[in-house]
Amino acid sequence: MLAIVAAAAAVLLVPPAVGALTGGGDGTQLRGLRMLVPNSPGGGYDVTARTAAKAFEEAELTGAVEVFNLPGAGGTVGLGRTVNESGNDRLVMSMGLGVVGSVYTNSSPATLADTTPIARLTQETEIVVVGKDSPYQSLDQLLRDWKANPGGVPVGGGSSPGGPDHLAPMLVAEAAGLAPRDVNYVAYDGGGELLAAVLGGKVAFGVSGLGEYADQIDAGELRVLAVTAGERVSGVDAPTLREAGLDVEFTNWRGIVAPPGLSDDGRAELEKAFADLRATPEWADALARNGWTDAYQPGPEFGAFLESENERVAGVLRELGLTS
Repeated sequence: MLAIVAAAAAVLLVPPAVGALTGGGDGTQLRGLRMLVPNSPGGGYDVTARTAAKAFEEAELTGAVEVFNLPGAGGTVGLGRTVNESGNDRLVMSMGLGVVGSVYTNSSPATLADTTPIARLTQETEIVVVGKDSPYQSLDQLLRDWKANPGGVPVGGGSSPGGPDHLAPMLVAEAAGLAPRDVNYVAYDGGGELLAAVLGGKVAFGVSGLGEYADQIDAGELRVLAVTAGERVSGVDAPTLREAGLDVEFTNWRGIVAPPGLSDDGRAELEKAFADLRATPEWADALARNGWTDAYQPGPEFGAFLESENERVAGVLRELGLTS
């Protein structure tokens, strides 16, 4: 009897081998996933994370997914938290082009090279947008005043210097003959804060991702003056920058990274989860609803892409005099 009790106790003390990674016991779902958003609610990373979490759950690829915000320093506070969670294969961070630039402009000790790339998910156009009560009905009208008084026509963006909402208007300024250093750029911590500034008239216009403001555009609260993509966007009544006479084409992208130090099994499971998500009708509906383009890359390819983006953004920031 004592031998039987001892054997049973030993079995109870040994962690289960099957389903240990998924936490589901049956190996069919990824359980306990948490998604860190490194900016405020309402921003692009937030919308991406919450949309992915909902699609994961509706497609029954995961159990409940927790999404939480840790804003600050253009996303580098969240990046630091992610890097410090070494080995945690139940945490991922929603991120994008803005974090690449913020690492430079905020002198972040943590870099994207310290993370585990999981997947690039989407890309989307940036938009030049004003509130419904703005006097600007066209990009030509806005450019006229901007050229005449750059400092008096503030532009807002939902990213810190070096992020997409900052890089896009700087490139537009250059193409319009304005010196980027003369531009009055006002940085907000995510699209939610920027939206309030645009609607409240605190900035003359804003630059942000289309998906962040699709609902407000449809409701007539915001007016799009131009899109930064190379082609017109279906459902958006606005020209491209090139159609407006500016030789600029610019797209933003978003993806998922995880902490460093993951086991091979842990990394593979996260990569598979996002690859499976991409194949679901729930995610296809989300892409269409938010005006996002599928730009999926698996982990290794996304890692190589991050390296190239790091070099590209560093070069642009040097040209703008924002980094040495």
